[in-house]
Amino acid sequence: MEAMVLRSPGAPLVRESRPLPQPGAGQVRIRIEACGVCRTDLHVVDGELPHPNLPIVPGHEIVGIVDALGAGVTAPAPGTRVGVAWLAHTCGHCPYCGQGQENLCDTPLFTGYTVDGGFATHTLADANFVFPFPANLDPVAAAPLMCAGLIGWRSLRAAGNAQHIGLYGFGAAAHILAQVCRRQGRTVYAFTRPGDDAAQALALALGAAWAGGSDQRPPRELDAAILFAPVGALVPAALAAVRKGGRVVCGGIHMSDIPSFPYRLLWEERQIVSVANLTRQDGEEFLRVAGAASIKMHTTTYALADANRALADLREGRLVGAAVLVPPAT
Repeated sequence: MEAMVLRSPGAPLVRESRPLPQPGAGQVRIRIEACGVCRTDLHVVDGELPHPNLPIVPGHEIVGIVDALGAGVTAPAPGTRVGVAWLAHTCGHCPYCGQGQENLCDTPLFTGYTVDGGFATHTLADANFVFPFPANLDPVAAAPLMCAGLIGWRSLRAAGNAQHIGLYGFGAAAHILAQVCRRQGRTVYAFTRPGDDAAQALALALGAAWAGGSDQRPPRELDAAILFAPVGALVPAALAAVRKGGRVVCGGIHMSDIPSFPYRLLWEERQIVSVANLTRQDGEEFLRVAGAASIKMHTTTYALADANRALADLREGRLVGAAVLVPPAT
């Protein structure tokens, strides 16, 4: 198999040839068809997330075909198309798992961070943590759903019943979530990097009522704001944009430090909340919603060997929509 491997934080990924992995008990082996490139992958590669299990194969927006089963696995059957997300395994017995909060498990495993992920031709996954997909699904279009879509969905749920929603950072997650919001009858206000005309045009094309720079105020008060851009300075900006009793949801796994801000921005029962990881229930719910919403994916594809270029394009803000790696046929 071929894989792009991170050997030290901040270093370019290295292309390696490895023996084909054999699934252990409870695992399946997946022949990867597509793997999205997520901002979390960038945080892993750039050393912004602590203690990755190096050397590691990044990538956690995986779509592929099951081609081998480990001991004790009867489903999904070989030949099934499946998706693999960030949450790779949970203990099942800590207090959080026992209360239906497996996203907060005390001893989890994470795809592409603590176990090898999808920047490769093959990967292993816990059979209980994969999501079966229809056979006719486009793997490139589906790959970003496995994190950008899932974390967007969990963030939207955290925003509650908000009707007027601001999305800060109009990348892979926001362009999916904007379509879900439109399907649900909500109104979206898109905030991009100042001057990013392409992202603003995409937001408007996907039904946003307004699009502008993150340094601008929306034309009306927001019920909630969801932050996908990992910029702490956007927290007070979003607080200033939401109404009394409004909520700011931080959807990323990493963010730069939040600067000090006057208490009056938080007063009047405004809230700041974060979302962490996801649950399998999130995945099942979102994939049903995504199917009903007929989401149109905007993707840029890269060969597996071009993973470093895809990461650089994401880092420098050169992407509109989502980046997806396509491994060579095996």
